[in-house]
Amino acid sequence: MGKTCAELFEGLECTIIGNADEEVTGLAYRSDRVSEGDMFFCIVGLTTDGHSFAQDAIDRGARVLVVERKVYLADATDVTEVVVSDSRKAMAYAATRFFDEPSAAFQLVGITGTNGKTTTTYLVEHIARVAGKRTGVIGTVGTRIGDVQERSEHTTPESPDLQETFARMRAARCDVVAMEVSSHALDLVRTWRTQFAVTAFTNLTQDHLDYHHTFDAYFEAKALLFSRDYPARRVISVNDKWGLELLRRCSAAGDAVITFGFDSSAQIFPVEVDYAAAHTHVVLDVRGRRFDFTYPLVGRFNVENVMCAFGIGMQLGIAPEVIVEALADVPSVPGRLERVKVPADGGVSVYVDYAHTPDALAKALSSVKALSSQRTLVVFGCGGNRDASKRPIMGRAALAADFAVVTSDNPRHEDPLGIIDDILAGMTEGAGRFEVEPDRRRAIARAIALAEPGDSILVAGKGHEDYQLVGDEVLSFDDRVVAAEELTRAFGDATGAAGGSQPHDATEVK
Repeated sequence: MGKTCAELFEGLECTIIGNADEEVTGLAYRSDRVSEGDMFFCIVGLTTDGHSFAQDAIDRGARVLVVERKVYLADATDVTEVVVSDSRKAMAYAATRFFDEPSAAFQLVGITGTNGKTTTTYLVEHIARVAGKRTGVIGTVGTRIGDVQERSEHTTPESPDLQETFARMRAARCDVVAMEVSSHALDLVRTWRTQFAVTAFTNLTQDHLDYHHTFDAYFEAKALLFSRDYPARRVISVNDKWGLELLRRCSAAGDAVITFGFDSSAQIFPVEVDYAAAHTHVVLDVRGRRFDFTYPLVGRFNVENVMCAFGIGMQLGIAPEVIVEALADVPSVPGRLERVKVPADGGVSVYVDYAHTPDALAKALSSVKALSSQRTLVVFGCGGNRDASKRPIMGRAALAADFAVVTSDNPRHEDPLGIIDDILAGMTEGAGRFEVEPDRRRAIARAIALAEPGDSILVAGKGHEDYQLVGDEVLSFDDRVVAAEELTRAFGDATGAAGGSQPHDATEVK
């Protein structure tokens, strides 16, 4: 059973041309995914205009078009048109009404920031589970409803997909849902009209300037999650000026805020931190109370993630003692400083991390260096058709390692060698401390060949991803799997049988 146009747009300024009682049985924003009886949203995008696909949507069975200007088509005479000022905003509005405001059925946590979103959502999910809650997660690694894992195309899905997912989480009787909220999603109003219980800010470092163009615009997109459009309890990192500005705004608005950071001025801050190879021991001051515990994650950046999750747990009404119990036994997060385990590794430790920004790479390298008894090597690249200005900065960040192998990441439709040239522009001071191998498998194999017992290797940029995007092709490629194969090839299996020193053939990136 669907809803009528009048029901979907009640309260939103619009003009309905045709039958306001036309029943809509589904929502679509891609004409090739339209089904009979759908409402089709003509989205004006960055490169395409959805109005151009109106006829295709009608041919596939759309009975209603949502447009920013009337569409004059011979076949549209019996099709209802809803004229709005912003088709994206109208889509978000209609989606929440079509699925009956599903985010109101549970406590929704929205986490934004450049780095740390994925890990923090997993920490929050685990804390909620230990507290006896049914949970869900939406983010970069995918969507999880209870114990069922699904793939997702975007960190934050388009509004109809997002609200449909919320509806399924409601049907599964989720109590707490932790969600990554990207700057793109906020700017493109994918989350508009969604009801959050808690919103959290991790940090802001360079990324996505190909889209936002300036740091200020990037920040303002993130800041939308802390505006009047998204009333909620807040958790804010005050480690940088951006978090301090958010704190100022939220305090002026009278929001309930918990702050965290490394400075004692924060409401949650570390009194003592001891880093080890497989865990971290921390004493946290939480609003004047001290909590002493050990958790199985490593690195300074994970201290920030743990503090953020601690604050979110408190804002959800979970007792600090339960939060500590949960954090002491938190599972690893896929592709986030994940150790590659094989029967024989020759004393070489290989870590895979999603770090794809200069700040994330610097932090990941710092963490691996703290765990390494000898040298640290890094294998990394930069994605194509993305913020090119960060590439030389990534190159400079990589020089914190003892040696770097510069390779291809997801080149998409750019020339991989051109991307590498951009990276090398930031590595002029590291002569003799890096080399180039465009083929990613061979680059990983090369780092392993260069490593000696006690050395550590960080393979950065792709983390949990099990593919590589080259042109229009999606190639099977998982850094964790490839690193395990190349470690075994170099050092043999548990019986000591080596497979040879040369990496097997891989798809060359040309």
